[in-house]
Amino acid sequence: MPEICPNGVTIRGHRGKSSCRLILHGGSSVDKGTHYMDIVSEIKEGLVLSKGTRYSAATCRTAHIPAQQTPAPLPLKPVRAVHFSNDIIFQDLVRHGEMEQIGRFMRAKKVRLHTLFPSGMAALHEAVLTGNLDCVKLLVRYGADVHQRDEDGWTPLHMACSDGFPEIASYLLSLGASAFAENENGEKPADLIDPDCKELVNLFEAGCV
Repeated sequence: MPEICPNGVTIRGHRGKSSCRLILHGGSSVDKGTHYMDIVSEIKEGLVLSKGTRYSAATCRTAHIPAQQTPAPLPLKPVRAVHFSNDIIFQDLVRHGEMEQIGRFMRAKKVRLHTLFPSGMAALHEAVLTGNLDCVKLLVRYGADVHQRDEDGWTPLHMACSDGFPEIASYLLSLGASAFAENENGEKPADLIDPDCKELVNLFEAGCV
């Protein structure tokens, strides 16, 4: 009955003797008259069996395992540069109060102050929402319109009253901003004032408008 060596070698024989034949994976063999246990023992000891080839237990296990090849590296995709429009860059500068950069944009005429950003507001509206009075004054100096409306009909004064910036509201009123302008919902700037913001309440109650 055939015996299968765990090291990958097949030994055929009858009761361990007579027609015993050792068949190696490489095609070498040892014929007849050799007890198969002796052959297995010799293989484990790494003896030379035939054709000058040394077969150890490790050799038997790995004789037919192909060498692993390192996969070729994947080609790198080219890096694409991202470009933003001047309007988007300018909007970001206004939101962060980058006064020097805002001045450079205006002097280079890279943007128009009446342009509505994707937010639906113009630069002056954005500046008012940050509460940065100096930025508001800078934009007005470069020609921003205090009467300009956003996509919902809000003026910069609506913004100042809604978000609780009395100093900005007072400044806009001093430039002639209308306290009676209504947005698309029919609201005037004073209608948006938080009653807890006493400075704004007093500003409109004092007859400053």
